[in-house]
Amino acid sequence: MMETADEREDGAAGEAAAGGPASDGAPGETHGEGAGESGEPTADRTGGEDATPTEPSSLSYDDCFDLLSNHRRRYALHYLQQQDDGVALGELTDQVAAWENGVDVDAVSPAQRKRVYTSLQQVHLPRMDDLDVVAFDDEEGRVVLGPAVDDLDVYLEVVREDDVPWSAFYLSLAVVNAVLVGSVLLGVSGLAAVPGVGWMLFVLTTFLVAALAHVYLVCTEMRLGRGDRPPDRRSA
Repeated sequence: MMETADEREDGAAGEAAAGGPASDGAPGETHGEGAGESGEPTADRTGGEDATPTEPSSLSYDDCFDLLSNHRRRYALHYLQQQDDGVALGELTDQVAAWENGVDVDAVSPAQRKRVYTSLQQVHLPRMDDLDVVAFDDEEGRVVLGPAVDDLDVYLEVVREDDVPWSAFYLSLAVVNAVLVGSVLLGVSGLAAVPGVGWMLFVLTTFLVAALAHVYLVCTEMRLGRGDRPPDRRSA
């Protein structure tokens, strides 16, 4: 299977930080609270008893899209937004690995868990911690959302690969309605029988229904943190 850009980023950065691949036994121990118990190398990233950042920061446009460009960061944010008190690194690892491989949490293999654990602990969580999107206490093995995650809210709409972007949908709808109205004005047989007010109501109704459907899907299906699985895994 061809290696994806995400996997190349995770693999290269993870091995550089670790000095080589981690042992196969390490991920099996990540179910505990502390990252140090897992056997993985730990960075000097301790937050004491309260790891929650206190000073909010503002993310740049580039930072937002860089963070959301990687599926493991998206999956981690999706799960964290559903956990009010944060989660243990081991629990987050298991869930992200399960979504990534399209299996149940109990079916995640040690190799799959090791890859995700290493990339989260050494690459993705420190990156998001530096930007205050999460608060990652490596010593305690705990992750909670940080104040800067609010800056990501406007960017959290995810369009699956097989979906049409809403901008293209609205453009298509406008073109269809413009052709229809033009045909009415030109007196095309059959269309002129309907009063102009009727066609105006028809056009307004199509846009109203489309807008309501858009709002519903954004709120329930297309945003990170909504639903059981991340948006790009719901068709898997």
